[in-house]
Amino acid sequence: MEPKIIFEDESLFVVDKPTGWITNDADTTTNQPVLQTWFRSNFQYPISNDQLLRSGIVHRLDKETSGVMIVAKTKEAFEKLQSEFKNREVSKTYLALLHGRMTNGEGKIEATVGRLPWHRSRFGVLPGGRESATEYKVLKFYPGNNAGHSLVEFHPKTGRTHQIRIHARHVGHAIVADEFYAGRKTARNDRKWCPRLFLHAASIKFVHPKASKVVEYKSDLPEDLKDVLQKLI
Repeated sequence: MEPKIIFEDESLFVVDKPTGWITNDADTTTNQPVLQTWFRSNFQYPISNDQLLRSGIVHRLDKETSGVMIVAKTKEAFEKLQSEFKNREVSKTYLALLHGRMTNGEGKIEATVGRLPWHRSRFGVLPGGRESATEYKVLKFYPGNNAGHSLVEFHPKTGRTHQIRIHARHVGHAIVADEFYAGRKTARNDRKWCPRLFLHAASIKFVHPKASKVVEYKSDLPEDLKDVLQKLI
């Protein structure tokens, strides 16, 4: 499946990234679909070939995470959007399916996050890590085997790598099919009925870099994740 353009104007694209797509070019991305390469190959815009500005890729989603993203077309838009992310002026909503029942219907998870010294490709809650905060709201509980599952809406207030995945694990409710943070055995069992990490970027709200007004774009839950929820009913 290819990415889908939700919105486009002279300043930016809003794109729906499918699962399985890597966000940025890297030496290790051979023979894998990459969003930055796709934009550079399919569209001509002022910074499409600018590697320093990552062809306008302002922020990233993990490979298995699907959903809505912003790609800038101009240097001015890129810098303004990057500043909004840095100043925490961008509001994002994610949907995730978690193991177990979350006892509080809504709340805020605050825990410092950093790269694990003993496993450099992974991150976790660490003393002295960077402050990170995630608000959440439980949308639905699916009772069943293994203590059931909770469909949760997350609103990250900071943008740390793997933040939602780490915070979910930190409160004892890892995301379904998370091979990094749910544990190898759990993730392997999850993937018998859920094909990938159940995490989707459902909406993004920000100040348009040129129009200077607040805009919001949404992405529906993809069919593969809808099918997973149907299995739980």
